[in-house]
Parts: sequence; structure tokens; C-alpha cells
Amino acid sequence: MKRVLLVVIDSVGVGELPDAALYGDEGCNTMANIIKAVPEINIPNLIGCGLEHILYPEKDLRPCYIPGAYGKMAEKSKGKDTTTGHWEMAGIITDKPMPTFPDGFPDEFIEKFEKRIKRKILGNKRASGTLIIEELGSIHMNTGYPIVYTSADSVFQIAAHEEIIPLAELYRICQIAREMLEGPMAVGRVIARPFTGKPGSFKRTSNRHDFSLKPPQKTILDKMKEAGHEVIGIGKINDIFSGEGLTKSIPSISNAEGYEKTIEVWESLSVGMVFVNLVDFDSLYGHRNDIKGYAQALEEFDKYLPEFIRRIKGENDYLIITADHGNDPSTPSTDHSREFVPLFVFNPLISPGTVLGTRDTFADIAATIADIFEIGYEFPGKSFLDELKRGLKNESGRFDCKKTRRKGIESG
Repeated sequence: MKRVLLVVIDSVGVGELPDAALYGDEGCNTMANIIKAVPEINIPNLIGCGLEHILYPEKDLRPCYIPGAYGKMAEKSKGKDTTTGHWEMAGIITDKPMPTFPDGFPDEFIEKFEKRIKRKILGNKRASGTLIIEELGSIHMNTGYPIVYTSADSVFQIAAHEEIIPLAELYRICQIAREMLEGPMAVGRVIARPFTGKPGSFKRTSNRHDFSLKPPQKTILDKMKEAGHEVIGIGKINDIFSGEGLTKSIPSISNAEGYEKTIEVWESLSVGMVFVNLVDFDSLYGHRNDIKGYAQALEEFDKYLPEFIRRIKGENDYLIITADHGNDPSTPSTDHSREFVPLFVFNPLISPGTVLGTRDTFADIAATIADIFEIGYEFPGKSFLDELKRGLKNESGRFDCKKTRRKGIESG
């Protein structure tokens, strides 16, 4: 029986890519800059996995003590958004960036959209989601006009108060936008952004829903499904892949719920893959430049990490942890950043500190999953399974969970 648990800690980048200047992201390093800003941050398990070695390779650092491998990955696709990053992990390299609209969407398109939804719209500009509902929320409540906005990402976002435009109607409006945004205007995601409350105290709800483009070709998820394996998405994975390649989807409204649902699903899985996105790092903290909140979320993840690791029980179980882009909260920008992402791989027989180096593409994950399950793979990427196997201990060196706990892993 073979199983893979792939966890995406959304936006946790580990340093600017060589082409970061083309995206306005020089100097970005989400993880290192948070540690610098919050030096008291307590993340012993990530450090034990090799985080320091990824961030500060030039320093003389303490050895890793948690069984597994570490490295970092470059994004080969053009862009720095959620869809591009996740698709690349699954084997799709996006050669042309998805369209963005920093000055808002063309008037001609907006006019056609208003006719389709039989409402005028407010906004149509690049904005922070929390700020624009404070700016236009009262007008929206008085008029019933939905708020349209975008960001540096390839997104068309529609915000509406749940008491003014019910969720079913908001989703219908978003679906219309999804149908209309095609060809050169085919943004990666149309996002429903419902909120509640009164002027001065508006609050976005957990009823967000993403209407994504369908992947342009098959991914490792499709290949796994075709081979008869379970492919379970947790969080917004279903939205990102527009449901393609999944055998089951389980939504979650927070990192905490994501942790619990992941453990529950993993314990019942016999063969297959669980693909998890933990979005709070990005949505609650990165986009709001909340450094302390981001640090606290990392500490929370660090406490749960041993619970994930201890459930990787045999030589055919693998836990892979990575990110999809950066979102450095220490910079003036509230948008994603073009960064390397961490790569941690856990298996009870892998020697602590096995080095995977710097990978050329996120698609190495897809190639490795294909290798693990012995599935024919014709997509980009290079498997690192052989490198993991070279780090395997012999039977006498089998990993001892009790010994590791004494060395410092903290239970969540």
C-alpha cells in the first residue's frame, strides 16, 4: 500500500527567485523576513526538518534531527499566483502568464457583464479585499450593486453582503463572469467574496468560493485517478483544479480545520493521495501584511507538524510539504511574491537531513508521485525518489519516534 500526503503551506516562500525583479519582488523572503521581524518565533520542528539550512546555507547550523529530506524549488511557470503554483506541482508548466488587470477590467467587458447580471457594479479596480468593502460596502448595501475588484494576481473578485445578495445569487453572478472571461481575458480565478456586518465592522465570511479555469491538460491527479487510486483534495484544492482529477473533495474554512480533516482522512486512506491547501498564511496574514499573525500561524503549524509526521507509518508512506509562492508581509506590497518555496519530505526510514538541493521546477513533485506509484509520466519535472532512497536507513537504523521526541519534537 502506497500513500502520499501533499501539504501546501500557502505563500510560505523562502527567498526571491533570480527573476524576482521582473515582478517587483526584489528582496522578498517571506520566511526569513518574518523570523527577522519576530525573533522570538518558536518553530523547533521546522528547524529540525532543515528550515535553517534552506534559509541560511552559508552558516554553520545545527544538524537536522527529524527523519526526512529538505530542499527548495524554483517556479518555472510565468507568474506567482495560486493556480499557477498548484498546477506546476501537478505537472503543468504555464509558459504564458495568466492575464492581470492592474487598471481594472475594460469598460466594454464591464458593460457586457452588467447586462448579463442585470445590475450595475462598483469598484472595478485593483484593491485590498478588506479595504474595498470598507470603502464601498455602504454604497453596495444601499444600491445592491456588487463590488468588483482585482489584485496583482490573475483574479476577478466579486464582493457582496450576504443579506443584500444571497450566496446562491453571488455564486450565479460569479459563474457568469467565469463564462465570459475567456481567451485573452481568461483570468485564473473568479472569486466570490461574501461578507457580513455593518459599516465600520464588515467581516468577510468563510463562504468564499473560487471558480477556476480548468487545467489545460491532464495532471498527476488525473493519472492517479485513472490508475484507480484515491485522490482527495482538502481546502481549496477542488477549486484550484476545477474538480479535475479528484475522487473526493473536503472543504475547510481555516488552517485548524484543515489540520483536523487531514488527519481524519489520512487515517482512513489505504492507497492514494491527499492534497491539502492551508490558506490562512496567505489570506489572513500575507495579504494583510500582518507579520505577527503570520508568525503565530507558523507556530501553530509547527505544533501540528509532529502529528502529521507520526502518521507516516511505513516505507511506502510519504509526507511532502511545500508552498505555491511567497507573500512577504514585511514589504509594502500586499500581493504574492516571486520566491523559491521550501520542500520537505518525510518518511520514517529517511535519514534526517537528506539534501534534495534546489529543484528546477515545482513539477518535480508530480514526477516523484508518479515514480512512487509507478504511473507512466510524460509531464515536466524530475523525480527525487532515488535521492530519497539514497537517504534511507537500513533496518538497524529505523527511525525511533520516542527518541526523536526526547530530542525536541513538540506535540501539537
